[in-house]
Amino acid sequence: MHSLKYFSKVSIAAAILVFVVLAVGCIDAVDPDIITVSTSTTALPAVQALIDAYMDNHTFADIQTKYYGSGAVVTAVSFGISDIGMISRDLAPSEKEGHIFKESVICHDGIAIIAHPSNTVDALTLADLKDTYQGKITNWEKLGGADEQIVLVGFNSASGTRTTFNKMVLHNEDASETMLEYNANGAVQRIVANTPGAIGYVSLGYATDSKVKSFTVEGIAPSVTTVTDRTYPISRPIIMITNGEPTGLAKDFVEFILSVDGKKTLANHGFAPA
Repeated sequence: MHSLKYFSKVSIAAAILVFVVLAVGCIDAVDPDIITVSTSTTALPAVQALIDAYMDNHTFADIQTKYYGSGAVVTAVSFGISDIGMISRDLAPSEKEGHIFKESVICHDGIAIIAHPSNTVDALTLADLKDTYQGKITNWEKLGGADEQIVLVGFNSASGTRTTFNKMVLHNEDASETMLEYNANGAVQRIVANTPGAIGYVSLGYATDSKVKSFTVEGIAPSVTTVTDRTYPISRPIIMITNGEPTGLAKDFVEFILSVDGKKTLANHGFAPA
């Protein structure tokens, strides 16, 4: 009887060992590939939507995201910290030195000018914006609104959105030192939504919230349509970069982003597909 019990215990143990080995083998067989996508805060909603759409048909892929300003994204890709980067501006010549970046414009994004919903001004010109952000116009009354001080809200120096705004609106001149600086579209939107005298600039997707209003600029309202046909005057490309040709999961995900399904996903989230 003792021998039988011993044999049974050995058999059970052996069976468990076999099960574990087989299980490990199965795990190895479906072990997910892992890649990291770093993105600017502007492109974050689109990147997350692209990942979700891709994962619908690639259950075992593991795509992790990190978000920074565009400059930090370039650094992450150049040092191999991230496999793919999404930046909301063009690569600077200095960033290309010593690297063989592969670049693809995946979509275009408008930079909407927003204010608190109580603001009675509806239209601004590029000249109005330049004078306002450089502190030459400090009261909404000068722009046809109420007698109220203007609160400038913008981005910090690491932001691709700020780089584009400075280039297209300020002609690469400095903004007023009174401008409040934040590092994300969501933060700029929240401050403007809670500050009656504020003016800010954000990615188009952050301007659709009813908590803020957006202005026409040079008579054109910001929208996917006006960004696509290039009639809206403040827009920029969203650029995908890899350090050389991508391989494996990174290559497959890049191909999905550039596919018809990828472009539909981008359009559904307020971006104008390239």
